[in-house]
Amino acid sequence: MALNTVSSVSQLLRLSDTFTSVGNRHLLVDFAPFRRKSSKRYNRRLTPFISPVTLRRSSSVKAVLQLDNHLNPAPPPSSSTSDLKPQVANLEDILSERGACGVGFIANLENKASYEIVKDALNALSCMEHRGGCGADNDSGDGSGVMTAIPWDLFDNWANKQGIASFDKLHTGVGMVFLPKDVELTNKAKNVIVNIFKQEGLEVLGWRPVPVNTSVVGYYAKEAMPNIQQVFVKIAKEENIEDIERELYICRKLIEKEVSSESWGNELYFCSLSNRTIVYKGMLRSEVLGLFYSDLQNDIYKSSFAIYHRRYSTNTSPRWPLAQPMRLLGHNGEINTIQGNLNWMQSREPSLKSPVWRGRENEIRPFGNPKGSDSANLDSAAELLIRSGRSPEESMMILVPEAYKNHPTLTIKYPEAIDFYDYYKGQMEAWDGPALLLFSDGKTVGACLDRNGLRPARYWRTSDNMVYVASEVGVVPVDESKVILKGRLGPGMMITVDLLGGQVYENMEVKKRVALSNPYGNWIKENLRSLKSENFLSSSVMENDAVLRHQQAFGYSSEDVQMVIESMASQGKEPTFCMGDDIPLAALSQKPHMLFDYFKQRFAQVTNPAIDPLREGLVMSLEVNIGKRRNILEIGPENASQVILSSPVLNEGELESLLKDSQLKPQVLHTFFDITKGIDGSLEKALNKLCDAADEAVRNGSQLLILSDRSEALEPTHPAIPILLAVGTVHQHLIQNGLRMSASIIADTSQCFSTHQFACLIGYGASAVCPYLALETCRQWRLSNKTVNLMKNGKMPTVSIEQAQKNYSKAVKAGLLKILSKMGISLLSSYCGAQIFEIYGLGKEVVDVAFTGSVSKIGGLTFDEVLRDLLEFKSDRAPIPVGKVEPALSIVKRFCTGGMSLGAISRETHEAIAIAMNRIGGKSNSGEGGEDPIRWKPLTDVVDGYSPTLPHLKGLQNGDTATSAIKQVASGRFGVTPTFLANADQLEIKIAQGAKPGEGGQLPGKKVSMYIARLRNSKPGVPLISPPPHHDIYSIEDLAQLIFDLHQVNPKAKVSVKLVAEAGIGTVASGVAKGNADIIQISGHDGGTGASPISSIKHAGGPWELGLTESHQTLVANGLRERVILRVDGGFRSGVDVMMAAIMGADEYGFGSVAMIATGCVMARICHTNNCPVGVASQREELRARFPGVPGDLVNLFLYVAEEVRGTLAQLGYEKLDDIIGRTELLRPRDISLVKTQHLDLSYILSNVGLPKWSSTEIRNQEPHTNGPVLDDVLLADPEIVDAIENEKAVSKTIKIYNVDRSACGRIAGVIAKKYGDTGFAGQLNITFTGSAGQSFGCFLTPGMNIRLVGEANDYVGKGIAGGEIVVTPVDKTGFQPEDAAIVGNTCLYGATGGQVFVRGKAGERFAVRNSLAEAVVEGTGDHCCEYMTGGCVVILGKVGRNVAAGMTGGLAYILDEDDTLIPKINREIVKIQRVTAPVGQIQLKKLIEAHVEKTGSNKGEAILKDWDKYLSLFWQLVPPSEEDTPEANAKYDITATEQVSFQSA
Repeated sequence: MALNTVSSVSQLLRLSDTFTSVGNRHLLVDFAPFRRKSSKRYNRRLTPFISPVTLRRSSSVKAVLQLDNHLNPAPPPSSSTSDLKPQVANLEDILSERGACGVGFIANLENKASYEIVKDALNALSCMEHRGGCGADNDSGDGSGVMTAIPWDLFDNWANKQGIASFDKLHTGVGMVFLPKDVELTNKAKNVIVNIFKQEGLEVLGWRPVPVNTSVVGYYAKEAMPNIQQVFVKIAKEENIEDIERELYICRKLIEKEVSSESWGNELYFCSLSNRTIVYKGMLRSEVLGLFYSDLQNDIYKSSFAIYHRRYSTNTSPRWPLAQPMRLLGHNGEINTIQGNLNWMQSREPSLKSPVWRGRENEIRPFGNPKGSDSANLDSAAELLIRSGRSPEESMMILVPEAYKNHPTLTIKYPEAIDFYDYYKGQMEAWDGPALLLFSDGKTVGACLDRNGLRPARYWRTSDNMVYVASEVGVVPVDESKVILKGRLGPGMMITVDLLGGQVYENMEVKKRVALSNPYGNWIKENLRSLKSENFLSSSVMENDAVLRHQQAFGYSSEDVQMVIESMASQGKEPTFCMGDDIPLAALSQKPHMLFDYFKQRFAQVTNPAIDPLREGLVMSLEVNIGKRRNILEIGPENASQVILSSPVLNEGELESLLKDSQLKPQVLHTFFDITKGIDGSLEKALNKLCDAADEAVRNGSQLLILSDRSEALEPTHPAIPILLAVGTVHQHLIQNGLRMSASIIADTSQCFSTHQFACLIGYGASAVCPYLALETCRQWRLSNKTVNLMKNGKMPTVSIEQAQKNYSKAVKAGLLKILSKMGISLLSSYCGAQIFEIYGLGKEVVDVAFTGSVSKIGGLTFDEVLRDLLEFKSDRAPIPVGKVEPALSIVKRFCTGGMSLGAISRETHEAIAIAMNRIGGKSNSGEGGEDPIRWKPLTDVVDGYSPTLPHLKGLQNGDTATSAIKQVASGRFGVTPTFLANADQLEIKIAQGAKPGEGGQLPGKKVSMYIARLRNSKPGVPLISPPPHHDIYSIEDLAQLIFDLHQVNPKAKVSVKLVAEAGIGTVASGVAKGNADIIQISGHDGGTGASPISSIKHAGGPWELGLTESHQTLVANGLRERVILRVDGGFRSGVDVMMAAIMGADEYGFGSVAMIATGCVMARICHTNNCPVGVASQREELRARFPGVPGDLVNLFLYVAEEVRGTLAQLGYEKLDDIIGRTELLRPRDISLVKTQHLDLSYILSNVGLPKWSSTEIRNQEPHTNGPVLDDVLLADPEIVDAIENEKAVSKTIKIYNVDRSACGRIAGVIAKKYGDTGFAGQLNITFTGSAGQSFGCFLTPGMNIRLVGEANDYVGKGIAGGEIVVTPVDKTGFQPEDAAIVGNTCLYGATGGQVFVRGKAGERFAVRNSLAEAVVEGTGDHCCEYMTGGCVVILGKVGRNVAAGMTGGLAYILDEDDTLIPKINREIVKIQRVTAPVGQIQLKKLIEAHVEKTGSNKGEAILKDWDKYLSLFWQLVPPSEEDTPEANAKYDITATEQVSFQSA
C-alpha cells in the first residue's frame, strides 16, 4: 500500500506545539494538519436526483399535496465508468442506497406451473403498495418485481412466430437484460454479450425485445428506463444442470468485466441469466408491474412459484437495476454491517477456490460491488456460495445465522445446529441487520428472518398444496376453509419448499438436514480452542510516577482518569452525564486530542432499528474468533482451527496465553518510530515499515499480529504511532495484498481506555485489545490512599484490586454492546472491520491510508458551535431600516423549545416554558410522558400573577395556557392516550435524541413521583425505561405506518419526525418525506439531555449544520422540500444561530438549554440525580419550591433573539426571514488563524442546488397531509354511528375489511376522545369486521368501542388502546387448529393504557410491549412478550418464545406451561416466577379465560375450564417486585374482601 500520500504528516509534526512538551512526547499530536484541501470535492448527493414524495394510497388516490406538475426534470445520473477492480467499500456509496419493502412468495408443492400463481403474485404486490414508496411525480415507483420459473410455453410461442425452433429446455439459458437506451450503445452492448457467449462456446439463439407499455411508467422512471430485451443461449457442452447454471454465471461475470471500462458500462445489467428462473422488475409501482410487462398478462406465462417484491427506497435516485427481486433473493431490510462485509469479501477473494470452477476463480471476481445496494451485495455473496455447490438454505444459514447461543430449544433438541453455526462463525462474518429474505434457485423456494425478527413474515398452506409467505396476511384471496397451516416466521426462523420433492420444511427440519450434512461437532471438538479466562493482576506493576508519565504521554487527562476509568472501576458501568456537550470538537479545539476524538459513532435511524442491549441482549454476542480464516468454498476440519475469545477485552494474562499459542505463531510488532533524524517523513516511513513487517510475518505463517506500544521506558525520540492509525493502516494494507484472512490483529496498547476507543480499534480491524495502562490505572486507583479511605468510611462500595479491573472490563463490554446496538448490529464479529464511523477532522491522505471508505466531509473539517464561527454573513444589498423588517412577534412564531419530559424536569419548569411559548405563538414540546388535561384550558382565575389552577407558578396572566403545542410520541409511549393525541397541534415522533442517538432513556425511580406515575400510567418509585426506538419504527415502512396512525387519530395535527444529524441523513429525510411526515426536525449532537452515558454525549451524532445542509439540499434536489417544514435544534443560543440555520435552509428553530437557563437553570449538571438546587430538574417538593422562573423571562429572551435576527436582516438588506431561507450565497468563510483551520473547504455548506418552489411561510401554512380515503370515513358517514357518538347510544355494524385498510377505528377513536376524553363516552359502538385487517387494527380505542374481527390481522393490533375491547377470531370452518395458528402480527398492544383484547390464536413477537393497563388473553406468542410492561394483565394459553418479561416492572402475566419448557425462556432479571396460589389471582385468571371462551369460542380455553384444577397447576404467574404485595400475587393477602377486589392488576 502506498503511503507516500501522507505528505502532510511532516507538516503536522512541525506545527504541533504540543509535540515539544514532555507530557506529549509520545505523539499525542493533534491530527488536524493531516487535512489537505482537495480539488475534487464530494458532491454526488447534491446533484439533482429524484425522490418519492408520498406513500401512494391503496385506492390509487393521488397524494393530497400535489406539487407543481411542471417540475423541471432532473438529468439522468451521469454514466460514470463502472470500476470492477478490487476497491474498498465507500460509506458514501452505501449511504446513498437504503431500502425497505413488502415481499412474499407463492409456490405449488406439486411443482405444477400455472398462470394463477403469477396473477396471485401481482395481486399480492398491489395489496402491498403501502409498503413501498414512489417519486415526486407520484408515479415512479421505488421498484417492484417478480421472480418465476422460466415460462417456456410463452417463449416457444414467440420463437415459433420468429421461425426459431422450440427451445431445448435443458440446454437453453434465458437472460433478462437491461440495455442502454441509446440504439448505438445497445448494439455495442449486444456485441460484447454475443462475443463472450461465443468465446465460451455458447450459441446465441435470438434476442427478444420484451413487450412493454410505457404509458404506465412515471415521468422520472421513464427518463431512466433501459431498453429491455431477453437473450436466449444454447449451452451444448454441459449436461449437468448445476454446471449449466455455473457456465451462465461465468459468462455474466465475464460480460460485466468486459464492459466495466466502457462509459456505458453501468447501463448494462442482467436481471437474471439462468436455465431455471427469470426476473421481471423495474422502477414501477406494484400495481402497474403487470400492466407494464405484457408478458405478465399472458395466460400462457406459467410458473410453479413466484417471489414478489415491492421496494421502499429512502434513496430516490432512479436506478432500475436496484428494483428487486435480485437474481436469487428478495430482501426486505437493511444490512448494517455492509461496509465490513464488502471489505471481508474482498479480503477472502485470493483464498476462494473450488474444483467446481475448474481453475477459473480469477475470472469470476470480484464478488461484491461497493456501488451496489446492500441487497445486491448479499445476493452476490449468496450466488457465489450457491453456484459453488451449497444449497440456498445452507447459504442463508451461513450468511444470516440465527441467535443460537444460549437458545433453550436448540441446546436441548438440536445441538447439531449449534455445531454448524459455531463452525461457520469464524469463517464468515454475519451479514447483520433486520432482514426478511426470500430466495430461490428454481428448485427450492424459501424464506428466512434475521436473528432479531425485526421484519414481519407470515405463512400459510392450503389443502390444494399451495404455500404462501408474505410480509402481511390478506394479500392473496384464499378460501379459509382450505387453509391447513398458518404460522409466522420468528427471529432466525426459516421455511423452505422443495419444488421437486413436493415437501414443505419448517425451521428446524430445514436446519437439521443442513447441519447433519457434515460432522461439524467433531471438527469443532478437535480444532476449535477457547481462550481460558485468566485472573486479573493482584498488584500494580508500575511506580506511581511512571503511571503518571505514561498517562501524560499517551494523552490521558485527569478528567479521563477520574470520570471515565476510575468511575468504571468503582461502579462497573459507564459514567452518566447530562446537559449536552459544549466543548469544541477535536478539529477546532486549540488543545491536543487523541486520534479517536476525530471519529463519531454511526447509529440507526428510520431505515433500520437500533437493538435493545439491555432487554434483548440474547441476540447479541461479543465473541470473536482469531486465527486464519480459510477457504469458505471448501468444507473441512482445518477450517475450524481457530481460537475463540469470549470478548475483545483482554487482560495481561490472557494476552500472555495467546503469545504462547504455537498454532497461531503470534508476532509482536512494535509501533514506535524514530525521530532522531528529523520529523519530516518519519511517520510515513514508520507506517511503511510496520506494513512490511506485518506482510513478512503473515507470509511466514503468523496468524496473529500484536501491535504493541509497550516499552520499559518512554523516550522522547521514539514516540508511538497512534494505535488507531497503526491498526487501520495494517488492516487496509493486508486487505490490498490479499493477506487479511490469514491473520488477526490485536492491539496491546496504553492508548485505549474508553468504550469509544475500543469501538474505533475494533471497527477498523482489531479483533481484541489489551488496555494495559487502563488496567494499571485501575490498580493504582484501588491502592491510592484516597480510595482506601473512602471505602473505609463507607462512602464508596468496597472492591478488591481484581474486582476493580473486572468492573472496568465489564463496563467496557457493556459499552461495546451499546455502541453495536445503536447501529442495529448484534455481533462484534460483524462489527470488526465494518468501519461504522464518520470522521470529522482528518484529511483525505490519512483516511485513504488507514480508514479507506469512511466518510470525512468538507476536507476533513468538523463543525460544532465553532462552525458558525468560521462563517460570516455577506450581502450585495444596501442595509435597510430595522422598521421595515418583519416584526419580532412574527419571527418568534418560528421558535420551539426542546422535547424535555415532565419527569426529567419539574412541573414548574415544564409549565412555565409552555406558557411562555403559547404567549408568543411559538411551540413548546411535551417530551415523553403525557400531559395533565388541566393544562389544556386557558386560565381565567389569575389574580396578582397567581392562579388556583396552577398554584405552584407565579407571573401568570389570564388567558395563559400551559399546554404543549407539540406532543411527543416516543419509544416508551408513556402518557400517550387517545385524548393526548386528539388534543395536539403537532405530534412529534422521536426517532433519536442528539445527546444519545440510537438509545433509549431512563427516568430513575426517585424521579417517578405520584404525579408523574399518574400521568405515565405507572407506579411511583419504579424506574421507567424508554426502549431504543424499534418496536414500531424498525423500518421506513413502519415509520410511515406510525405517521399514518397519528394522521388517523388526529387528522388536524401535523406529524413531525425527529432525527439526529449524521452522514446520509438526506437519504433518510427523503424517505421520511415520502412517508407523509409534515415536519422533519434535525437535531445536532450537542443537544442537552437529562441523563446519558458520557461516551454517547461525546462520540455520537454530527453537527446540525451538516445535517441540515444535507437534508435541505437533498429534499430540494428531489422535489420534496415543499412537502415538509424543516426544523433544526442543537445548542441554539442567539439570533446569529437562527440566521445561520435559516440561510442553510431551516424554517423553524429549536432552543433547549438556553430556555431552561432563562427559567432559572444554573447548569449544575446533576439533572440525573434529582438534586437540582433550583428545582428546575427535580421532583423533590422542597427543591421545586425554590424554582425561580416566570414565563415572562423566557418571553423576553425570545423577543431579544428575534430582535437580533431583525437587526441582522436589516444589515443584509432583507425584509423577512422568508427571503433568506436556503440562500447560502449570503454566507462566506471567515479568515481564522488557527493552525488546524488553514486548509478548510466549506464548499459543501455553501453549495446550493436551488430553492423550493414555495416560500417558507407557504410551506409552514399548508394543511397537514392526509391519509386519503380510509375505511373509518365510511363508518363515520353512517348516520347511526354519528348518532351513537353524538348522543352516547349503542349501535352494531358489520363491515368487510382488507389488508389495505390500515389503522381501522383509529379515526373514530380520535373523534370520541376529542369529545369525551379517555373515559367519558357512555355509548357503545359494536363493530364487527370480516376479512384480513391491515396494520394497527383497533389502534387508540377508547372505552365504549367493542371491535370484533372475524379473520386475521397484521402487526400492531390494539396499539395504544385506552379502553374498549378487541376480539380476534378465525372464520368458523378452518382446516387448521386455531390455537396452533398465528392470527395477529407483531408488537400488539404496544403502549396500551386500558381495554381488553381476546385473541383466538397466536401472536407474533413483542406481544404487550410497554402495556400499562390493558388485559389480554392470547393462545401463544413469539419472543419478548410482556417486554417493558408496567401494568395490566396478560394470559397466555400456549407456547411462548424466548426472553419473556424482559424489563417488566409492573402488571402480571399468567402462562400455561404444559410441557415444562417455559422457565428457560423467561428473563429473570426483574420478575419472580411462581405458581398461581393466591385465591384472588386464581379468580382473576379464571374470569379472564371465561371471558375469552365466551367471546371467541376458544376450544383451548374451554378445555382448560373443563379440567380447571389440572390446568391451574400448570400455569406460572410472573410477578415483578411492584406487584409482590398485591392480592393477585400474594396468597397471604387478606382475602375477606375478595369480591371487591379489582381485577385490573395495576
